[in-house]
Amino acid sequence: MTAKLSETMKNGLASAALLAGGIGAFAVGLMTVLVEASPAIKTAFTFVKPAGPLSGKTTIAVIIWLIAWALLGNLWKDKEVAFSKVVAVAFVFLALGLLFSFPPFFLIFGA
Repeated sequence: MTAKLSETMKNGLASAALLAGGIGAFAVGLMTVLVEASPAIKTAFTFVKPAGPLSGKTTIAVIIWLIAWALLGNLWKDKEVAFSKVVAVAFVFLALGLLFSFPPFFLIFGA
């Protein structure tokens, strides 16, 4: 039964979810750098005044994550993809997102 189950299941949806998570993490980091680099973006990303630009950064990053997940999921839903490559790319995006969101890094771009 296990062999039959693994033959019929594809890894495309799981790969899409994993890569979309990495893209979402990268989006948060990128938004953090952009807000620090540009006063205009900082003002534009202030959706809720008490939260400041964090409200815009997270809202936009969540939208990017959902779009990436929907597009990749639709593209890969019935496919078998190179999971190890997807994991590697997802972790690169995650690492960059974390790097971009740490103060020593994003403060370099301060306006």
